[in-house]
Amino acid sequence: MTKVQIFTDGSARGNPDGPGGYGTILQFTDSRGVLHERELSGGFVRTTNNRMELLAAITGLEALTRPCQVDLYSDSKYLTDAFNQHWIDNWVKNNWKRGKSGPVKNIDLWERLLKAKTPHQVNFIWVKGHAGHPENERCDKLATAAADGSDLMVDEGVDG
Repeated sequence: MTKVQIFTDGSARGNPDGPGGYGTILQFTDSRGVLHERELSGGFVRTTNNRMELLAAITGLEALTRPCQVDLYSDSKYLTDAFNQHWIDNWVKNNWKRGKSGPVKNIDLWERLLKAKTPHQVNFIWVKGHAGHPENERCDKLATAAADGSDLMVDEGVDG
């Protein structure tokens, strides 16, 4: 099984409701030892930062063409904790409810992320402030460039 590293970031550019963008970098080494990289950008997005972080992770996983062993790096503690602390398992088990605090937000993207990760073995890794991961900083620059570009516009909306 191919080992892949995915670095993701969503950038709200200081405004939690956008405009922003998201960026993803895929890295893997082939059987000859050659490192391959692929940069993906989601364009301009008018949405919340959490949705951008989820979209960045989804973009990376959906770009994989065969099952892989994935280390997915994100500076979103919410995203990584959802899997590492099994929040998402409990949400699904409780029909997307978080107990007394109400329904889970962004169900559409959580379901899409679950589907995207299904064929893979994914290890979600939280990167605090990008420390030690310059690829994550590159993702932030990609995400910001996507927000600054006007060639692609996606309106994700803001769900409750």
